Amino acid sequence: MPTELKIGVLALQGNFREHAAMLARLGADAVEVRKPEQLENLDGLIIPGGESTAITRLSRIYGLEEAIRRFAGPVFGTCAGMILLDRDHLGLVDLTVRRNAYGRQVASFEADLELAGDDEPLRGVFIRAPRLAKAGPGVEVLAELDGEPVLLREGRFLVASFHPELTDDTRVHERFLQLVREETRVGA
Repeated sequence: MPTELKIGVLALQGNFREHAAMLARLGADAVEVRKPEQLENLDGLIIPGGESTAITRLSRIYGLEEAIRRFAGPVFGTCAGMILLDRDHLGLVDLTVRRNAYGRQVASFEADLELAGDDEPLRGVFIRAPRLAKAGPGVEVLAELDGEPVLLREGRFLVASFHPELTDDTRVHERFLQLVREETRVGA
């Protein structure tokens, strides 16, 4: 029987509970991360949506900024998590994003997305969502909204400008767990 994946969810602010619930639905062990030492022995990490300025500030206060940079496993950033991983923040993914580029809270919306390799559309929930400004050549587009990339992968990093944890559709989290399994095998 395969061992259960142990996935950390940065739990400083934002939608960490929703991500943990989605991981549990998929049979992964979700661990709330608030301190650098809690990153040890994790197979992967999710940085949830929320308020990117607050998450950045709290990451610095709790010493998580450098610990996340050193974390060697796959990382999935949604909304604010996408912002934190970009060139201008933690510098872990070769892309630049514009904060709140789809509009303020009142302009939040849901839309069907084209998901690469899947015929069925994926429902995306956009809440003060970031928008891709620039991406490096190694960044792969996995989903689009009206021709704009909203789900991307670069190596062991997956980023989404929307909130897949706020729907019942598990496909984006399944893709992340598959990435974790692939990386775990490679590193074994």
